[in-house]
Amino acid sequence: MKKIIGFLLVMFLCVFDVYSETDLYVIGPGDLLSISVWKEEGLQKEVLVKPDGYITFPLVGDIKAGGIDTKMLTKMIVDKLNSYIPNPNVTVSVLQSTSNRVYVIGQVNKPGQFVTSQYMDVLQALTLAGGLTPYADSDNIKILRRTNKTKEIFEFDYDDVVSGDEIEMNIMLKAGDTVVVP
Repeated sequence: MKKIIGFLLVMFLCVFDVYSETDLYVIGPGDLLSISVWKEEGLQKEVLVKPDGYITFPLVGDIKAGGIDTKMLTKMIVDKLNSYIPNPNVTVSVLQSTSNRVYVIGQVNKPGQFVTSQYMDVLQALTLAGGLTPYADSDNIKILRRTNKTKEIFEFDYDDVVSGDEIEMNIMLKAGDTVVVP
């Protein structure tokens, strides 16, 4: 009984950690946003994030939305509107997420680009790609990640993760990650 309770506690903590405040959705190019200012009919608009990450909003002009979360964008818009409207009540929401793309290439049954509306881990991405082919080198899978100025490579051993030995290798993917299955 103690083992079951311990297992459930660990699972709860893992789920809680995955959806922590530090992992807020990051807006990206192609996302469709809804921005509205309460009691201001002319300031309710759906905007598409341009490839350079900018959006255009009345009285605010062009503002960088790509690379930040909705809370930060809301604060930036409020700061810009303060000179026109006292204490504006701004709401920013993501209507459609298209920037959260991951790529799976190599020895999988359906390689390609996958657009998701939620965060996913490596096993989930491999599942979307139809699983590994019989020729896949399952213990040498790599995840390639580019950030602003750095490139990272994460190792993934399919057999060790599935057996539960190296579950920490099953990292959460970020937009733009590429899973390479040799």
